[in-house]
Amino acid sequence: MIAHYLEDLIPGRVFRGPSHTMSANEIIEFAGRYDPQVFHLDAEAAKDTFFGGLAASGWHTASVTMRLLVSGELRLAWGIIGGGGEELRWHRPVRPGDVLSVDAEVLEARPSRSKPGQGMAKFRVVTRDAAGLPVQTLITSLVVPLRPAEGKAD
Repeated sequence: MIAHYLEDLIPGRVFRGPSHTMSANEIIEFAGRYDPQVFHLDAEAAKDTFFGGLAASGWHTASVTMRLLVSGELRLAWGIIGGGGEELRWHRPVRPGDVLSVDAEVLEARPSRSKPGQGMAKFRVVTRDAAGLPVQTLITSLVVPLRPAEGKAD
C-alpha cells in the first residue's frame, strides 16, 4: 500500500479498516489483564449489572480500533503517531460475537509552524458494529510528515 503524507489528507476523505469479531474469551482475557470488573469477566455475574451481560471494556474497544486502523487503508508515512485526542465516546456495549469495523475521516490537515517537514491531521474515527451502529467515536490528531522534496530521502 502507498504511504500517505499530509498533502494526501484532504478533509472529507475516509480511510477504512478491516473487521474484527469479538469473542467472549478475548473480552475476558483483556479484562483480566487491564480492566478486571465483573461485567467484563463473568458472563453469568454480568447479568445483574448495568450492562445486563458480558461487555468488552471500552479500553479493549479502543485497542481493537487501533489495530483496525493500523491494518487498514490509513497508511501514514511515519506510521500512526498520536498527537492527542479531543473526544472519546462509547455509545453502546460491545458484546461477544460483535463484528467491529472502523473508518477514519479526515477533518483537517495543517503543516506545523514550529516543526518543518511535518504537520497535524485531525480525524474522526468511528468504530461500528455489524449493523453499522457506532460503538465508539474518537476525535484525534496524528503527526504526519509532509511529502519530501524531489531528490530527498524520507
